[in-house]
Amino acid sequence: MDDNVNAGDAAPAAPYVILSFLFEIVVEFMFLLIMMLWCYFMVVFTNPGAVPENWRHASEEDGNATVSNQSSYFRKNDVCHPIYIVGYDVNGLASAGLWSLNWIECGFSTGVTFNEQRCVYTFLETVLDTLVLLPSFIIFFHDGSRRPSSAGDIAILFLAFVLNLAFALSLLCFICMHTSLAASNTTSIEVYERKKTCSWEYDLGWRKNLEQVFGTNKLLWFLPMYCTEDLQNIATIQGLEFPTRSDAVL
Repeated sequence: MDDNVNAGDAAPAAPYVILSFLFEIVVEFMFLLIMMLWCYFMVVFTNPGAVPENWRHASEEDGNATVSNQSSYFRKNDVCHPIYIVGYDVNGLASAGLWSLNWIECGFSTGVTFNEQRCVYTFLETVLDTLVLLPSFIIFFHDGSRRPSSAGDIAILFLAFVLNLAFALSLLCFICMHTSLAASNTTSIEVYERKKTCSWEYDLGWRKNLEQVFGTNKLLWFLPMYCTEDLQNIATIQGLEFPTRSDAVL
């Protein structure tokens, strides 16, 4: 009698467990999607500001300005690249943006930060998709009796898993590359153009370098925003001047 009661209680409990699991997956997916879209729209709609009228860097006033790339219209002033054609200032930490159609307008410090955060949340969401598809992908190869009967369903399952996995790996490489550049306070161009035998004058240490990009408040590192103190005190956010090391060997 008791065995029958216990079996009866366990039977209806299984659907609730499955529904609870699916609900958690949907909540996590929607949270990551909202964070990704928030970061994306912050990249697109945050005004990068303009180069102040008649602004010149000290090296330009001394006649020592150099052009870092003759094939482009970037003028190298420390790690600050004012683009005089469009009138915007592009932070030196900005290398090639990912999926940003207006990356030239988003290449300032806050744009770099928000874009990096967007890539992180996109990566996490892609990993979540891959993990959800993984059990079905394993069944596809190990249990022929449970495979989808439709050829279209098989193709969709296979392509969805492979594409999500490949995209997650590419995003991981992209995030690692940009984090490495930010931690050394350099650009992808400067990595190859600067002298390897000399110390990089803008490398203040990985902690301070990351604080120049993400701010000093660690709680906001994963949110597309800065605290008021950082906006007022961190010069790199303005994109005009960048602190340098006093002991750098040039």
